[in-house]
Amino acid sequence: MKMNMRQWVADVIRQQEVAAVPVMTHPGIELNGHSVREAVCDGRVHADAVALLAQKYPSAAACTIMDLTTEAEAFGAEIAFSDIAVPAVVGHLLNGVDDIHRLQVPSLRAGRIPQYLKANLLAAKMVTDRPVFSGCIGPFSLAGRLYDMSEIMVLIYEHPAAAHELLTKCTDFIEKYCLALKETGTHGVVMAEPAAGLMSNDDCKTFSSQYVKRIVDRVQDEHFMVILHNCGNTGHCTEAMVATGAAAYHFGNKCRMEEVIRDVPPTALAMGNIDPVSVFKDGTPEQMRQVTTDLLEQMKAYPNFVLSSGCDTPPHTPFANIDTFFDTLKHWNSK
Repeated sequence: MKMNMRQWVADVIRQQEVAAVPVMTHPGIELNGHSVREAVCDGRVHADAVALLAQKYPSAAACTIMDLTTEAEAFGAEIAFSDIAVPAVVGHLLNGVDDIHRLQVPSLRAGRIPQYLKANLLAAKMVTDRPVFSGCIGPFSLAGRLYDMSEIMVLIYEHPAAAHELLTKCTDFIEKYCLALKETGTHGVVMAEPAAGLMSNDDCKTFSSQYVKRIVDRVQDEHFMVILHNCGNTGHCTEAMVATGAAAYHFGNKCRMEEVIRDVPPTALAMGNIDPVSVFKDGTPEQMRQVTTDLLEQMKAYPNFVLSSGCDTPPHTPFANIDTFFDTLKHWNSK
């Protein structure tokens, strides 16, 4: 079902109540009795988890899995799967500049891309009372997974032309993938670009933001928005993030929301940033209540703030903590 996402953003900003959009799918997988491996390999299992969580919690939007291996696998990277943990890239696909020259941009039939497109198509059909956000990786983070994260930091200084060639190929594929995700009927994409936080603001603009902006310019419109996630940003590259023109910016727990939101345009959403591991997964309900209340208090002057996790909530996050997250927000909004 099509929604006017520009209007949705404006409504979220205008309404008195604070909205919540935690990046969260794994609890739904567990509720359905499936493993992580099944969900990341089977579009139906994935979609069912998204739909179940949308029924259970009053999130302002539903999110699909944040899987930072799907696109790398499509390029040919080796992936390690687990029943209890998110997939991981094994080693690296590219070993030098010549490998970058030879690298081919894959089709959307490669790897698990068809299953992810299926998951998004089904989720968009099942969840019709709120937006459904797809997920994808950002260009620099994908390049780092293909070339090795440490090595690409060297590459951008020693062989910047090769780095730009690799980033162009990564962007070509992500853009194609995002257009296909848009066709499934979802309402936006959470683009995970955490590796960009390893760079300075200027380098982030050069080696990440200009490529993200190309995708934003191609896919974002009144029916589809881009939410740029960078949990590597400690506050030093928020300006570079905003240069992309995305409709929303999602921040990790390494930064202070009350500081980074000052660099976000008041017409764009700033989302974050409760620690997904130390609070959502390993914390107590009492800790969750305190941290959530403190964050809401700090952000009460900013109408464009959206309460969220700092990143994807990991597998085996206790439901008691998720319940407390939403209960605390409900209590705050009722005051």
